[in-house]
Amino acid sequence: MDGTVEASPRLRARTAGAFYLITIITGVFAEVFVRGALVVRDDAAATAANILAHEPLYRLGLAADLVMLTSYVAVTLLFYDLFKPVGASLSLLAAFFSLLGIAVLAVNSLNHLAPLLLLGDAHYLGAFHPAQLQALALLFLRMHARGYSIAGVYFGIYCIVIGHLVFRSGFLPRILGVLMAIGGAG
Repeated sequence: MDGTVEASPRLRARTAGAFYLITIITGVFAEVFVRGALVVRDDAAATAANILAHEPLYRLGLAADLVMLTSYVAVTLLFYDLFKPVGASLSLLAAFFSLLGIAVLAVNSLNHLAPLLLLGDAHYLGAFHPAQLQALALLFLRMHARGYSIAGVYFGIYCIVIGHLVFRSGFLPRILGVLMAIGGAG
């Protein structure tokens, strides 16, 4: 029976780690390999041409963002459960800030979707000049980047609190808690 009790936090920690890895991989893919490859800084026409020429990749970036968010919800819930015995109130506080950040990023996904709508061939868009639509598409992509910055504030607080809980836990290396808190402060 003691082996089962000891294995349970370890299994939850490993499962959270697996979801964290999925979060990182899909997030990096969407940001670096999709938006980083298609968005041309200060060139709305080139960005629009890239998005339209690589629309399936662009849509895959949105799908990757949604997988990232779903995985991070799992990380949040697993960490909440894992660290509740260490400090129930702090664990709940960390989950609260993480879920706030996830909610901001979920709404922010609309800014990734907007360029597809603006650059599409919907009849009502005929009221706009193509250069205006391209500029609006780039504006939404910039708003998407700002949305990540806003969410980063919530995730920073989350990382500081989780770092504290890791440090206090005794079942994870304290250095991980220190590094998490430093990452959150950054």
